[in-house]
Amino acid sequence: MGNSLFANCCRHVTDLIFQTHSGNSPDERSPLLPKSPTSCAVCPEVPEAAQCAGAYPDIIPSEAVTGSLQKCTEYIQDLSEAKGEEGTVTVSDKSSLRPGAGAAGPLQQAEASCAVAVLPADLGAGLGDHAQLLEACQSCVKLEDSGLAHRSCCREEHVAAAGGGDAAPGARPTARDHGEGRAALCLDTALAGPDSVPKGREHPSGVALMNGSSPHESLKGEKDARQNGHEEADPGEDGNDQEVIVIQDTGFTVKICAPGIEPFSLQVSPQEMVQEIHQVLMDREDTCHRTCFSLQLDGNVLDNFAELKTIEGLQEGSLLKVVEEPYTVREARIHVRHIRDLLKSLDPSDAFNGVDCNSLSFLSVFTEGDLGDSGKRKKKGTEMEQIDCTPPEHILPGSKERPLCALQPQNRDWKPLQCLKVLTMSGWNPPPGNRKMHGDLMYLYVITVEDRHVSITASTRGFYLNQSTAYNFNPKPANPSFLSHSLVELLNQISPTFKKNFSALQKKRVQRHPFERIATPFQVYSWTAPQAEHAMDCVRAEDAYTSRLGYEEHIPGQTRDWNEELQTTRELPRKNLPERLLRERAIFKVHSDFTAAATRGAMAVIDGNVMAINPSEETKMQMFIWNNIFFSLGFDVRDHYKDFGGDVAAYVAPTNDLNGVRTYNAVDVEGLYTLGTVVVDYRGYRVTAQSIIPGILEREQEQSVIYGSIDFGKTVVSHPKYLELLEKTSRPLKIQKHKVLNDKNEEVELCSSVECKGIIGNDGRHYILDLLRTFPPDLNFLPVEGEEMPEECKKMGFPKQHRHKLCCLRQELVDAFVEHRYLLFMKLAALQLMQQKANKQESSGALENGASPENGTADGEKSESEDGKIDDNVTGLDQVKELAETIASDDGTVDPKSREVIRNACKAVGSISDTSFDIRFNPDIFSPGVRFPESSKEEVQDQKQLLKDAAAFLLSCQIPGLVKDCLDHTVLPMDGATLAEAMHQRGINMRYLGKVINFISKTPGRAQLDHIFKIGIGELITRSAKHIFKTYLQGVELSGLSAAISHFLNCFLSSFPNPIAHLPADELVSKKKNKKRKNRNLGNADNTAWASMTPQELWKNICSEAKNYFDFSLECENADQAAEVYNLQKITLLREISLKTGVQILLKEYNFDNRHKPTFTEEDILNIFPVVKHVNPKASDAFHFFQSGQAKVQQGFLKEGCELINEALNLFNNVYGAMHVEICACLRLLARLNYIMGDYSEALSNQQKAVLMSERVLGIEHPNTIQEYMHLALYCFANSQLSTALNLLYRARYLMLLVFGEDHPEMALLDNNIGLVLHGVMEYDLSLRFLENALAISSKYHGSKSLKVALSHHLVARVYESKAEFRSALQHEKEGYTIYKNQLGEHHEKTKESSEYLKYLTQQAVALQRTMNEIYKNGSNANIMPLKFTAPSMASVLEQLNIINGILFIPLSQKDLENLKAEVQRRQQLQESLKSGEQLEPEDKAVEEKEAEPSMPSAALPLTQSSA
Repeated sequence: MGNSLFANCCRHVTDLIFQTHSGNSPDERSPLLPKSPTSCAVCPEVPEAAQCAGAYPDIIPSEAVTGSLQKCTEYIQDLSEAKGEEGTVTVSDKSSLRPGAGAAGPLQQAEASCAVAVLPADLGAGLGDHAQLLEACQSCVKLEDSGLAHRSCCREEHVAAAGGGDAAPGARPTARDHGEGRAALCLDTALAGPDSVPKGREHPSGVALMNGSSPHESLKGEKDARQNGHEEADPGEDGNDQEVIVIQDTGFTVKICAPGIEPFSLQVSPQEMVQEIHQVLMDREDTCHRTCFSLQLDGNVLDNFAELKTIEGLQEGSLLKVVEEPYTVREARIHVRHIRDLLKSLDPSDAFNGVDCNSLSFLSVFTEGDLGDSGKRKKKGTEMEQIDCTPPEHILPGSKERPLCALQPQNRDWKPLQCLKVLTMSGWNPPPGNRKMHGDLMYLYVITVEDRHVSITASTRGFYLNQSTAYNFNPKPANPSFLSHSLVELLNQISPTFKKNFSALQKKRVQRHPFERIATPFQVYSWTAPQAEHAMDCVRAEDAYTSRLGYEEHIPGQTRDWNEELQTTRELPRKNLPERLLRERAIFKVHSDFTAAATRGAMAVIDGNVMAINPSEETKMQMFIWNNIFFSLGFDVRDHYKDFGGDVAAYVAPTNDLNGVRTYNAVDVEGLYTLGTVVVDYRGYRVTAQSIIPGILEREQEQSVIYGSIDFGKTVVSHPKYLELLEKTSRPLKIQKHKVLNDKNEEVELCSSVECKGIIGNDGRHYILDLLRTFPPDLNFLPVEGEEMPEECKKMGFPKQHRHKLCCLRQELVDAFVEHRYLLFMKLAALQLMQQKANKQESSGALENGASPENGTADGEKSESEDGKIDDNVTGLDQVKELAETIASDDGTVDPKSREVIRNACKAVGSISDTSFDIRFNPDIFSPGVRFPESSKEEVQDQKQLLKDAAAFLLSCQIPGLVKDCLDHTVLPMDGATLAEAMHQRGINMRYLGKVINFISKTPGRAQLDHIFKIGIGELITRSAKHIFKTYLQGVELSGLSAAISHFLNCFLSSFPNPIAHLPADELVSKKKNKKRKNRNLGNADNTAWASMTPQELWKNICSEAKNYFDFSLECENADQAAEVYNLQKITLLREISLKTGVQILLKEYNFDNRHKPTFTEEDILNIFPVVKHVNPKASDAFHFFQSGQAKVQQGFLKEGCELINEALNLFNNVYGAMHVEICACLRLLARLNYIMGDYSEALSNQQKAVLMSERVLGIEHPNTIQEYMHLALYCFANSQLSTALNLLYRARYLMLLVFGEDHPEMALLDNNIGLVLHGVMEYDLSLRFLENALAISSKYHGSKSLKVALSHHLVARVYESKAEFRSALQHEKEGYTIYKNQLGEHHEKTKESSEYLKYLTQQAVALQRTMNEIYKNGSNANIMPLKFTAPSMASVLEQLNIINGILFIPLSQKDLENLKAEVQRRQQLQESLKSGEQLEPEDKAVEEKEAEPSMPSAALPLTQSSA
């Protein structure tokens, strides 16, 4: 990736000084400093949370804000009392934020008014907080309370999002630690001596926060920029006033009084809605059984949708009464559904069945409850003896067993406490008219655990027993009737078992981590499940009949208008941060709802439960509408794709179209609309689900299309409004505006491919659809007569005929190619400028500063800037950048020679403009049926060349680049999905998989790429099998599905030579009837063709598919050969094929190698799920924060990084809710930072959330989850939870064995971790097995001379030393020493350490020998010297764990602390002398930097895996 880094540098040489990440104009960017409205305290970081709170009822800043301010003040006062003078530093530094604020002013003000200044909301420019961070560097104590506020807001947010559950154990105190920040560190540690330095808590804040070129230069730029920012921001006249949002109040506490329980306090925030208090009460253990109630304040009913701050008289300590309200039918149904949910709250069946966005999580099985302070067992290192460390046999290195059952261990909470035998709707529903008039709403039928059968009436007043039985209707109340407002209260009275078990169940429910129960945004399906009991469930039964026919539960009686919802959310305003958050959140929510509805609909369509809108047509051509969504099948209807590959093209078109939709959505141009699109693969069919353009069904397509072409370019029309809208997308998407000829030979201008159609809906919106050719064609797979491909392509056997002509380049490839060309452009221009400069200096020696008369200013400036710079190359590039900008702005000051330079460079790289770098593609080139006018002949020629270059670039740069990254282990795929992702990130389509594998097999370091080769082959086989499975399934009718799938899997994976398919049970099929019944199936007429498949035939097809599609020759004729030749695991292939096809199999042990009976029976196939592709809307602001946080961390600014990432977490929670892949990444990084900064318990808490989220959102055995488990184990160890740490590591190892096998570089890291922990608990022999395995794997993948291997040798030597086997220890340490000496040289500290250790080992060995001799000589009365056998200390084990996991701490010495103290005082004086508003001069900055460097309390290299 060196190149792209270089390119970035070039591109950002000037940009970086002024962060222009999202292209905001300078005046939008400057006011980054917090403005201070008159009544406000300056607390720049509380804002974000507080701000969001306005728009987001789910965020509860509550006491976070006031609390933090108060605590902060108290803390500062404590400091001042304790330390006299130094305390005042803190305060004066706080005030130094704003010119002229008196000492401690803001804080007192804050206490008085409780108001908070909010940042200008537009933090769109990626590194929003730059100014503050920079200030943080200058006034080292500034960010004190803000960190705190951040933290606590963030914590509150979690609670809210998680439905009031987990309150992040330990968040408060740690927030405090973080908040104290650097100042606290300087002051406390300076006084308290070295022991009190929190390990790795801090980082230098003197170092420049720049990723620019040389620090000094960029600092100057940064300085000036900041000063301007200061002037502009202060008066507040820059037009951004409306973005300052002042929040008047902070959180407060109210008392809640509910019937039957003691009143209790609840923390609320003014931004919450009343409804949220309802939600909290419905989740609380003691009030969860109430659903139909209102909240009253002084007898007035509160409006559910009112914000608390709008309610008069509601204040700290107000008493809210819970008042039971009369039921309606709707309320009664909601109540019953809620009770059912409470009864099923621990039951995992919904997760196994893939319903209602439930998914599995097994972390709690391995941690035995929560990890936080509430954990069931707190084991300290002292209790080591009780730990049983022996892993199950199959986890040990070298084991060949791969059991499947361990994947989903049975959780003991799942044997749910039975509260009732049956709760169902009674057959007497609905109540007859005369009973309705008595208030009967519906009837329920219940069988209690004691076997009592009762009928219950739900009436407006509540629930009571009636006298009906199963066969007699008698609605009169029984005696006693036990009338109760809640069903639970009624059941408590009639069933003692219910009473006992229900309360136990609720206790357990509340104890679970909220992340185990919150719904995920998109459904995750499990490919295995245990045999489940099918129990009666009234709600599920009712759902199956009613709501699932398209009525969404929360909008009674009407379907949702998906198109209107999707487009309206896009139209929401997005001027400032709160607006953007609200908009992104709405988009995300509607999207995930739409995806769920579309998936249900697509399954209903394929299962035959939806009537077609054109029922008379042939089945393949049918289209469907359900729940306001339009469904079409992936077949070539009416020969639409005849020239492109027929059905095959029709099958890939939807995914290409989806990629187009994704791209246009990401560009997000106002006024341009795309359809909601979801592509569902289910039972071998591909269904496209789209939202419906208003009015499109009433018109013919020909009339409605006003832009583009409906017949692939024969008739083409255009429209000025569409051109204007699409023009805005053309730059980010690199699409060239071009002219094509229509059937009348007229020129038509387009700014997209011809298939892209523009339709104005009845709602007046401009829609574009059919975006399947948004990106240019891939010429490697599109042979065109008379076109010559570049050499690189021919060498690799391209162009190759593909089965369809819709192969496009990926967006990532287009971007990488343009980036590559930009670099080339900069280099060319820089070279020419250098030559010019050299010539000029010779000719015009007379002119002093090289300003030649003709070009006056521009060149003069240029030369001056040249003199100031050191690095020639950078100068050149800088100059080019400046020049290019000047030419682009066209102010006539540029001399012809310089213009010439740019023109030549543009021409050389194929830019469409000759004054600036601008590469675009014409997506219609080589499109069959599209003709271009004569006038653009030359342009078309250039475009063709550009496409050929791009195709060659993929082969000559991207594939080798991928392989190189795999060699360096910067990319570590573990399964097919992660390999595909790695390819896609580099713009390599999956159809190149064969080429990638071939390239790997020809690479010199082939053995080090073994794992990639193996994953690649596995992926190639399963993808080929999937292609065959798809057509195979289309011929199967519903009743034969499980038999057909098990037969296919037997042919694919079993060693049994001739599996026989069991046709659907004949006893159900009467032969006579069958002949008459005309079979309306989507597939072929013969529904039993699938039964004749044999393993030989299937594998022959797989090999030919691999050859045809991937151009790779497999050398195997059956599963056993494949496993042997390529060293594949059948269980891994089973997992891959199940995930790709949506098959769910029974959780049991499968014997693949039995030659006497087939592996699978039809009972083993539990389900088949849809495989869904959809758009993933992004949280852009949060993502910018996250990226800037990462950048900060990589530069070593841990605390700023931590704050930015906390901020990102807040914003992510706002947009996505509590569960999302990106939140998972955020939590992982936060945990890592907490850990590095010494806050182990907080690290544990964050990482626990990351693991739970990864399991729930990505899957329990996803490679990402495996890594999360490893991180969590490290933090558990640091928190002295040793047995938990081991359990987690064993789980990770098991998952990895299942997903890939043992021979993977990541396994070396995992085994090193396990070995170290075992060493720590003195299980030396076990430890050696793992460490020696790690050593072997490291030697294979990193080469026997690498530093990783040296470290591995050292770890093994330490265990041998503990076992007193000094000879082996010496042998290993010598190996390590040799590597260090050769790699790092004699004088490197690692080499010295190793040689010291060698000396020590030698002494120990000699001492031991002496003792042994003594014993031999003198027998039992020998005088034995006590030998030192060292059991390793936990600290030393943790240190080694940190090293292998790539975390390095640099400890502080006493001297550094003195420097630090001096530094604080020096700055303080400086600050005072500069009168608290001015900035430091650049020279001081440089000095500061030099001083700050030695005093880095913790330089952690947090995100690199380095062992050196």
